[in-house]
Amino acid sequence: MNTKKIAIIGGGNLGVAIAEGLLKSGFATSQQITVTRRTLSRLQSLKDQGVTITDNNQSAIENSDVIIVALKPYNVKEVLEGLKKSFDPKKHLVISVVTGVFLKDLTAIVDHGVPMFRAMPNTAIAIQESVTCLCQTNATDSQISYVTDLFNQLGLTISIDEKLMDAATVLGACGIAYALRFIRAATQGGIEIGFDAKTANLIAAQTVKGAAELLLKGNRHPEEEIDKVTTPKGCTIVGLNEMEHRGFSSSLIRGIGASYNKIIS
Repeated sequence: MNTKKIAIIGGGNLGVAIAEGLLKSGFATSQQITVTRRTLSRLQSLKDQGVTITDNNQSAIENSDVIIVALKPYNVKEVLEGLKKSFDPKKHLVISVVTGVFLKDLTAIVDHGVPMFRAMPNTAIAIQESVTCLCQTNATDSQISYVTDLFNQLGLTISIDEKLMDAATVLGACGIAYALRFIRAATQGGIEIGFDAKTANLIAAQTVKGAAELLLKGNRHPEEEIDKVTTPKGCTIVGLNEMEHRGFSSSLIRGIGASYNKIIS
Protein backbone atom coordinates (compact mmCIF):
# COMPACT_ATOMS: atom_id res chain seq x y z
CA MET A 1 0.00 0.00 0.00
CA ASN A 2 1.27 3.46 -0.92
CA THR A 3 1.89 5.61 2.14
CA LYS A 4 3.85 8.39 0.49
CA LYS A 5 2.50 11.91 0.26
CA ILE A 6 2.47 13.37 -3.24
CA ALA A 7 2.77 17.04 -4.22
CA ILE A 8 1.90 18.10 -7.75
CA ILE A 9 3.61 21.41 -8.47
CA GLY A 10 1.54 23.01 -11.20
CA GLY A 11 -2.17 22.28 -11.27
CA GLY A 12 -2.76 22.80 -14.98
CA ASN A 13 -4.54 20.34 -17.25
CA LEU A 14 -1.92 17.60 -16.91
CA GLY A 15 -1.34 18.15 -13.20
CA VAL A 16 -5.06 17.90 -12.50
CA ALA A 17 -5.36 14.84 -14.75
CA ILE A 18 -2.61 13.11 -12.76
CA ALA A 19 -4.34 13.92 -9.48
CA GLU A 20 -7.66 12.65 -10.81
CA GLY A 21 -6.04 9.45 -12.03
CA LEU A 22 -4.29 8.78 -8.74
CA LEU A 23 -7.57 9.20 -6.90
CA LYS A 24 -9.62 7.04 -9.26
CA SER A 25 -7.03 4.25 -9.25
CA GLY A 26 -6.92 4.18 -5.46
CA PHE A 27 -3.12 4.51 -5.53
CA ALA A 28 -3.40 7.57 -3.28
CA THR A 29 -6.13 9.02 -1.10
CA SER A 30 -7.17 12.66 -1.25
CA GLN A 31 -5.38 13.21 2.07
CA GLN A 32 -2.09 12.12 0.46
CA ILE A 33 -2.24 14.57 -2.45
CA THR A 34 -1.43 18.28 -2.57
CA VAL A 35 -1.78 20.31 -5.77
CA THR A 36 -0.42 23.81 -6.24
CA ARG A 37 -1.50 26.64 -8.50
CA ARG A 38 -1.52 30.41 -8.38
CA THR A 39 -5.23 30.58 -9.16
CA LEU A 40 -6.77 28.23 -6.61
CA SER A 41 -10.31 28.64 -7.94
CA ARG A 42 -9.24 26.50 -10.92
CA LEU A 43 -8.66 23.58 -8.51
CA GLN A 44 -12.07 23.66 -6.85
CA SER A 45 -13.07 20.24 -8.22
CA LEU A 46 -10.05 18.66 -6.50
CA LYS A 47 -10.73 20.54 -3.28
CA ASP A 48 -14.28 19.18 -3.33
CA GLN A 49 -12.78 15.67 -3.35
CA GLY A 50 -10.65 16.40 -0.29
CA VAL A 51 -7.36 17.15 -2.05
CA THR A 52 -5.21 19.84 -0.44
CA ILE A 53 -4.81 22.83 -2.75
CA THR A 54 -2.37 25.66 -2.13
CA ASP A 55 -0.40 28.40 -3.83
CA ASN A 56 2.59 27.71 -1.54
CA ASN A 57 5.00 25.46 -3.45
CA GLN A 58 7.56 25.37 -0.65
CA SER A 59 5.08 24.11 1.91
CA ALA A 60 3.75 21.50 -0.52
CA ILE A 61 7.25 20.15 -1.14
CA GLU A 62 8.33 20.12 2.49
CA ASN A 63 5.20 18.22 3.52
CA SER A 64 5.42 15.58 0.78
CA ASP A 65 7.64 12.66 -0.23
CA VAL A 66 7.07 12.55 -3.99
CA ILE A 67 7.22 15.77 -5.99
CA ILE A 68 5.60 15.76 -9.44
CA VAL A 69 6.67 18.84 -11.39
CA ALA A 70 3.93 19.74 -13.88
CA LEU A 71 4.91 23.33 -14.64
CA LYS A 72 5.07 25.03 -18.02
CA PRO A 73 8.51 24.62 -19.66
CA TYR A 74 9.17 28.35 -19.66
CA ASN A 75 8.87 28.80 -15.89
CA VAL A 76 10.45 25.57 -14.59
CA LYS A 77 13.86 27.10 -13.92
CA GLU A 78 12.49 30.22 -12.23
CA VAL A 79 10.13 28.30 -9.95
CA LEU A 80 12.51 25.48 -9.01
CA GLU A 81 15.46 27.82 -8.44
CA GLY A 82 13.49 29.45 -5.66
CA LEU A 83 12.65 26.07 -4.14
CA LYS A 84 15.95 24.19 -4.42
CA LYS A 85 16.68 24.40 -0.68
CA SER A 86 13.38 22.62 0.03
CA PHE A 87 14.46 19.37 -1.63
CA ASP A 88 15.92 16.65 0.59
CA PRO A 89 17.65 13.66 -1.13
CA LYS A 90 16.98 11.49 1.93
CA LYS A 91 13.25 12.14 1.73
CA HIS A 92 12.23 13.27 -1.73
CA LEU A 93 12.07 11.89 -5.22
CA VAL A 94 11.20 14.19 -8.08
CA ILE A 95 9.16 13.33 -11.17
CA SER A 96 9.06 15.86 -13.99
CA VAL A 97 6.32 15.70 -16.61
CA VAL A 98 7.53 18.89 -18.29
CA THR A 99 8.04 18.77 -22.05
CA GLY A 100 11.54 19.51 -23.32
CA VAL A 101 13.29 19.79 -19.93
CA PHE A 102 16.07 17.22 -19.60
CA LEU A 103 17.19 15.38 -16.48
CA LYS A 104 20.52 17.20 -16.59
CA ASP A 105 18.66 20.52 -16.57
CA LEU A 106 16.60 19.48 -13.55
CA THR A 107 19.64 18.11 -11.75
CA ALA A 108 21.51 21.37 -12.35
CA ILE A 109 18.69 23.27 -10.65
CA VAL A 110 17.71 20.96 -7.79
CA ASP A 111 21.13 19.29 -7.25
CA HIS A 112 21.78 17.61 -3.85
CA GLY A 113 21.64 14.12 -5.45
CA VAL A 114 17.85 14.01 -5.34
CA PRO A 115 16.47 10.97 -7.25
CA MET A 116 15.08 12.37 -10.49
CA PHE A 117 12.58 10.93 -12.95
CA ARG A 118 11.33 12.27 -16.23
CA ALA A 119 7.91 11.01 -17.31
CA MET A 120 5.72 11.78 -20.28
CA PRO A 121 2.10 10.71 -19.81
CA ASN A 122 -0.90 11.99 -21.73
CA THR A 123 -4.22 13.40 -20.58
CA ALA A 124 -5.86 9.96 -20.64
CA ILE A 125 -4.07 9.54 -17.32
CA ALA A 126 -7.24 11.03 -15.75
CA ILE A 127 -9.13 7.85 -16.69
CA GLN A 128 -6.20 5.48 -16.09
CA GLU A 129 -5.57 4.92 -19.81
CA SER A 130 -2.33 6.84 -20.38
CA VAL A 131 0.84 5.59 -21.99
CA THR A 132 3.72 6.99 -19.92
CA CYS A 133 7.34 6.88 -21.02
CA LEU A 134 9.86 6.99 -18.20
CA CYS A 135 13.59 7.55 -17.58
CA GLN A 136 15.57 8.40 -14.43
CA THR A 137 18.85 9.30 -12.74
CA ASN A 138 20.17 8.84 -9.17
CA ALA A 139 17.32 6.43 -8.44
CA THR A 140 17.45 3.10 -6.60
CA ASP A 141 15.69 -0.03 -7.83
CA SER A 142 12.96 0.40 -5.22
CA GLN A 143 12.38 4.01 -6.28
CA ILE A 144 12.19 2.97 -9.92
CA SER A 145 9.72 0.25 -8.94
CA TYR A 146 7.59 2.76 -7.00
CA VAL A 147 7.39 5.29 -9.84
CA THR A 148 6.71 2.57 -12.41
CA ASP A 149 3.93 1.20 -10.21
CA LEU A 150 2.51 4.71 -9.78
CA PHE A 151 2.17 5.24 -13.52
CA ASN A 152 1.06 1.64 -14.15
CA GLN A 153 -2.00 2.47 -12.05
CA LEU A 154 -2.74 5.14 -14.63
CA GLY A 155 -2.28 3.13 -17.81
CA LEU A 156 0.80 1.60 -19.43
CA THR A 157 4.40 2.50 -18.53
CA ILE A 158 7.34 2.09 -20.90
CA SER A 159 10.97 2.62 -19.87
CA ILE A 160 12.99 4.39 -22.58
CA ASP A 161 16.30 6.19 -23.10
CA GLU A 162 16.00 9.89 -22.45
CA LYS A 163 17.09 10.68 -26.01
CA LEU A 164 13.69 9.34 -27.13
CA MET A 165 11.65 11.42 -24.70
CA ASP A 166 10.87 14.19 -27.20
CA ALA A 167 9.71 11.56 -29.67
CA ALA A 168 7.60 9.97 -26.92
CA THR A 169 6.02 13.36 -26.25
CA VAL A 170 4.91 13.62 -29.86
CA LEU A 171 3.72 10.05 -30.36
CA GLY A 172 2.12 9.57 -26.94
CA ALA A 173 1.07 12.99 -25.66
CA CYS A 174 0.42 14.91 -28.87
CA GLY A 175 -0.90 11.62 -30.24
CA ILE A 176 -4.04 11.98 -28.14
CA ALA A 177 -4.97 15.04 -30.21
CA TYR A 178 -4.14 13.26 -33.46
CA ALA A 179 -6.43 10.36 -32.55
CA LEU A 180 -9.21 12.71 -31.47
CA ARG A 181 -8.95 14.65 -34.72
CA PHE A 182 -9.43 11.36 -36.61
CA ILE A 183 -12.52 10.61 -34.52
CA ARG A 184 -13.87 14.09 -35.22
CA ALA A 185 -13.36 13.64 -38.95
CA ALA A 186 -14.99 10.20 -38.86
CA THR A 187 -17.92 11.72 -36.97
CA GLN A 188 -18.32 14.40 -39.62
CA GLY A 189 -18.27 11.73 -42.30
CA GLY A 190 -20.87 9.75 -40.38
CA ILE A 191 -23.15 12.77 -40.26
CA GLU A 192 -22.75 13.22 -44.01
CA ILE A 193 -23.95 9.67 -44.66
CA GLY A 194 -26.98 9.93 -42.39
CA PHE A 195 -26.23 9.63 -38.67
CA ASP A 196 -27.00 12.28 -36.09
CA ALA A 197 -23.91 13.81 -34.46
CA LYS A 198 -24.20 11.97 -31.14
CA THR A 199 -24.58 8.53 -32.72
CA ALA A 200 -21.84 9.16 -35.27
CA ASN A 201 -19.43 10.21 -32.52
CA LEU A 202 -20.26 7.14 -30.44
CA ILE A 203 -19.70 4.78 -33.36
CA ALA A 204 -16.43 6.47 -34.35
CA ALA A 205 -15.04 6.52 -30.81
CA GLN A 206 -15.97 2.92 -30.01
CA THR A 207 -14.56 1.76 -33.35
CA VAL A 208 -11.20 3.38 -32.60
CA LYS A 209 -11.23 1.86 -29.11
CA GLY A 210 -11.97 -1.57 -30.57
CA ALA A 211 -9.25 -1.22 -33.20
CA ALA A 212 -6.70 -0.33 -30.52
CA GLU A 213 -7.72 -3.30 -28.36
CA LEU A 214 -7.29 -5.67 -31.31
CA LEU A 215 -3.66 -4.60 -31.56
CA LEU A 216 -2.93 -4.46 -27.82
CA LYS A 217 -4.60 -7.73 -26.83
CA GLY A 218 -3.57 -9.67 -29.92
CA ASN A 219 -0.08 -8.16 -30.21
CA ARG A 220 -0.70 -7.70 -33.92
CA HIS A 221 0.42 -5.31 -36.63
CA PRO A 222 -2.29 -2.97 -37.97
CA GLU A 223 -2.04 -4.39 -41.49
CA GLU A 224 -2.96 -7.86 -40.21
CA GLU A 225 -6.29 -6.52 -38.96
CA ILE A 226 -6.80 -4.30 -42.01
CA ASP A 227 -6.43 -7.35 -44.28
CA LYS A 228 -9.35 -9.01 -42.48
CA VAL A 229 -11.79 -6.29 -43.54
CA THR A 230 -10.48 -5.39 -47.00
CA THR A 231 -12.18 -7.90 -49.27
CA PRO A 232 -11.49 -7.77 -53.04
CA LYS A 233 -13.51 -5.02 -54.74
CA GLY A 234 -15.09 -4.19 -51.39
CA CYS A 235 -16.12 -0.84 -49.96
CA THR A 236 -13.35 -0.81 -47.33
CA ILE A 237 -10.41 -0.97 -49.75
CA VAL A 238 -12.05 1.65 -51.98
CA GLY A 239 -12.35 4.00 -49.01
CA LEU A 240 -8.80 3.34 -47.80
CA ASN A 241 -7.33 3.90 -51.25
CA GLU A 242 -9.22 7.17 -51.64
CA MET A 243 -7.88 8.34 -48.26
CA GLU A 244 -4.33 7.42 -49.26
CA HIS A 245 -4.69 9.20 -52.61
CA ARG A 246 -5.65 12.28 -50.60
CA GLY A 247 -2.58 11.97 -48.36
CA PHE A 248 -4.04 10.26 -45.27
CA SER A 249 -0.91 8.43 -44.05
CA SER A 250 1.58 10.95 -45.39
CA SER A 251 -0.18 13.91 -43.74
CA LEU A 252 -0.17 12.13 -40.38
CA ILE A 253 3.51 11.24 -40.70
CA ARG A 254 4.33 14.81 -41.71
CA GLY A 255 2.32 16.14 -38.77
CA ILE A 256 4.25 13.94 -36.34
CA GLY A 257 7.49 15.18 -37.86
CA ALA A 258 6.38 18.81 -37.62
CA SER A 259 5.49 18.44 -33.94
CA TYR A 260 8.84 16.78 -33.24
CA ASN A 261 10.77 19.50 -35.03
CA LYS A 262 8.90 22.12 -33.02
CA ILE A 263 9.99 20.52 -29.75
CA ILE A 264 13.66 20.12 -30.65
CA SER A 265 14.05 23.51 -32.37
